[in-house]
Amino acid sequence: MLTSDDVKRCARELGFDACGIAPAADLPELTALASWLDRGYAGEMVYMQKSADTRADIRRFLPGAQAVIMTATLYNTANEPAPDTARAAGTVRVARYARGEDYHLVLAERLARLVTWMRARHPEPFAAATFVDKHHVQERVYARHAGLGWIGKNTCLINPEIGSWILLAGVATDLPLEPDAAGFDHCGDCTLCLDSCPTGALVDAHVLDARQCIAYLTIELDGAVPEAQRGAVADHLFGCDICQEVCPWNLAPPTTSDPVWRRVVRRDGAAAAELWQRTDQELHGFVRGSAMMHTALSRLRRNLALVIGNSGDPSLASVLDRPGRGVPNAAHSAATPVVREAVAWARLRLGAPEP
Repeated sequence: MLTSDDVKRCARELGFDACGIAPAADLPELTALASWLDRGYAGEMVYMQKSADTRADIRRFLPGAQAVIMTATLYNTANEPAPDTARAAGTVRVARYARGEDYHLVLAERLARLVTWMRARHPEPFAAATFVDKHHVQERVYARHAGLGWIGKNTCLINPEIGSWILLAGVATDLPLEPDAAGFDHCGDCTLCLDSCPTGALVDAHVLDARQCIAYLTIELDGAVPEAQRGAVADHLFGCDICQEVCPWNLAPPTTSDPVWRRVVRRDGAAAAELWQRTDQELHGFVRGSAMMHTALSRLRRNLALVIGNSGDPSLASVLDRPGRGVPNAAHSAATPVVREAVAWARLRLGAPEP
């Protein structure tokens, strides 16, 4: 008979850093999604509204589900710069999870191997459905009830042993696996994450207004970044880690030796001007194989223009005339209206109006 301990042991052998079991039940935190959506905090993420019913109960994701196997994978590497490390003007910041391989693919493959292992050892057929971020599951809620940690005031799951630099993924199943005890909140009176968010996106403890979040603005938002928020975007090309970098539970986090999270392409710290002058094909090569592949090149071009505008270096303004190094048809993504508007703003920001 397959036990919870058997599953957890196999998960660790497959490369997951933590594993726990949550009940597929009416968990109280699941109901918060509806009010969050009603307040408009999802912004343009209409898929959240469309999938709200499924997200409210994992038994709609997998009918008959009795247990949820939750995994956590550490992606923090040994060569990450300190949060307060000075950076050269005009270089870009990329969220840590996007610096290595695309976690969607890595974790999906490991979950598939976990399910295959379970089927080989369980005498009877059973239903199972895997999920990695893009599926309609509230991973953090089930991770908390699987004993993997608690949902911090910055809305990230925090594990007491490995912090919050973790990726969540899991398996819903109709097997009656023994659940773990839920994690307890250890944030206490700390408000560093709320106080440090440059856009005020954390409107209250455990409440994120995605419309204000730099990660949303640089990844999810399809149109122009609101002008009032462009300065706060600063040097962020893709995502934002500020609320995790200031968290006391991440002061001395462990690091992973898993090669999939090591940088093959140097993304964080790259020069925005050099990236801007790349052709679309070359820019695609910069993001290939990472989670950045899930964002359109036009959004990355828009973000690059904002980073250049925020650099404070007027000499970079001339670069904006040369997307794709000026080669005709080499940078179609720079010709979109949203990118052109960002370029015009960047020029004004640098004191170099349109020629």
